[in-house]
Amino acid sequence: MTGPFIDSIGIISGSCLGALFGRKIPKTIQEKLPLVFGCISMGIGVSMIVKIHNLTPVVLALLIGTILGMLCRLEEGVNNFGSLSRRIVERLFKPPGNGITDEIFAEKFAAMVVLFGFSGVSFMGAVTEGLTGDFTLLTVKALLDFFTAAIFAISLGFALASTFVIQLTVQTILLFAAMQIAPYMNEIVMGDFSAVGGIIMLATGFNICGLLQFPLTSMLPSLILIIPLSTFWMNHFAA
Repeated sequence: MTGPFIDSIGIISGSCLGALFGRKIPKTIQEKLPLVFGCISMGIGVSMIVKIHNLTPVVLALLIGTILGMLCRLEEGVNNFGSLSRRIVERLFKPPGNGITDEIFAEKFAAMVVLFGFSGVSFMGAVTEGLTGDFTLLTVKALLDFFTAAIFAISLGFALASTFVIQLTVQTILLFAAMQIAPYMNEIVMGDFSAVGGIIMLATGFNICGLLQFPLTSMLPSLILIIPLSTFWMNHFAA
């Protein structure tokens, strides 16, 4: 279980760096660097999509998974959890005295909880390590989270570092859950799983760049559905 700890270190160190020295980061970097994050996410997504074996189960998983996510109101549930986490943290940390209002602090902190703990990259990275032992994706996420935390800690202060608790908990649960099904996976199913994750990563890049707003949280059930759908398709329809 290496990746979740690496990601936690990235969040904590980035938050501390931003809280201490963030004001020295040029405004241009603060504004433009997230666009680079979006491009990186898109590039990772494309590299994962090309591993696809069977298109039909991938499409079905994304369609059915997203519909289920919307019906279950996953977006709303995760956002409410982020707000709950913010209220808990506000009892320990007060918004830094830099002109930021309580309302803006609350909004930004809840968004960071969702980004660090419940994003498609977080889910995909943790599950991938659980299935294959490869923590490369979570290492990349740690790098992105480090710079993201450094930028947002300018306004949120040291309180942002506390989000690692949620990130580590979520990723640990996903990693150990994935380890239980790893023996039933093969190259074909893994390829289709990677493709679904790649499409979610591509959508994440569009969201980060502000080009389109995909229902990313609602798409996450697709990562679960693709495993039985790909297995069924492989056993009954694959040539």
